[in-house]
Amino acid sequence: MTTTEETVSGPRRRTVVATLGAAGIAAALTACGSDDKDTSEPAGAQAPEGGGGAAGTVLARTSDIPVGGGKIFKDEGVVVTQPAKGEFKAFSNLCTHKKCPVTSVEGGTINCTCHGSKFDITDGSVKQAPAPGPLPAAEISVDGDSIKLA
Repeated sequence: MTTTEETVSGPRRRTVVATLGAAGIAAALTACGSDDKDTSEPAGAQAPEGGGGAAGTVLARTSDIPVGGGKIFKDEGVVVTQPAKGEFKAFSNLCTHKKCPVTSVEGGTINCTCHGSKFDITDGSVKQAPAPGPLPAAEISVDGDSIKLA
């Protein structure tokens, strides 16, 4: 086979192998979603850091946030807590360990079930590792009985 015949006869073996390999990796990564707590980064965890909602967006009524607890606003990327009656705090809903979204607020902590991190509802500080740092604060305002993104 001459050099001219190689280029005219179609793609080289190297190109075909590389293309098939890349397609296989993409398919495997897409199928790797899992509930296993040892995943390094779950699918869909790329929400904007520090909140994705627009300023002025009403998140909830003050009565919707339990005293000593909180509520997660996934679409807005925030968690709003009420550590003490009438005191409202807000934090990013992404764990500082692997950016997994937090999943619950109970027992005085904001909880990430991805790897077991827990954060204090008062200041977002780490109560249980592996998170390396506190949840970043998010800006909210309370106007009457409405809690809004600031």
